[in-house]
Amino acid sequence: MTSRLFFSSAAALALLAVPAAAQPGCALTAEPARITVKRTENPEYRLRLKLPPGCHTNSHQPNDPDLIPLRLTWNPGPLEAGAITFPKPTLEKYSFSEKPLSVFSGEFEIVTQFTRKPTAMPGPAVLGGKLRYQACNDRMCFPPRTIEIKAPVMLQ
Repeated sequence: MTSRLFFSSAAALALLAVPAAAQPGCALTAEPARITVKRTENPEYRLRLKLPPGCHTNSHQPNDPDLIPLRLTWNPGPLEAGAITFPKPTLEKYSFSEKPLSVFSGEFEIVTQFTRKPTAMPGPAVLGGKLRYQACNDRMCFPPRTIEIKAPVMLQ
């Protein structure tokens, strides 16, 4: 059984803050959502991400081996991460590259299929992970960053 999860802006603000100074004007922000998992469920989790206008990040499969891909990894816990699905990237041409780049921009979601471990006890937990990315604008790329993802989980 798969459950669809939705996002709460209040939960996002409480769970993750990315310092504005980290990447002036191009910081990637994540909006982790609270997840409730029934005993027999294997949930689908949608992590909503947002970049400011004029910014992009390399996709999970950049078309240049020298570029840093977007990577999402999950920590061990009561839910075991399975397939991670990224949106379809766009090909964009920028002045600093000879060929179009495979990128994400604006708002997008990464979907992870989870399996509830049989030993997972009912009660609260945290779904933790890391998102590594490199943000750029139309003139330059900023140093790569890794942000922590923390979403509260309620196991029923």
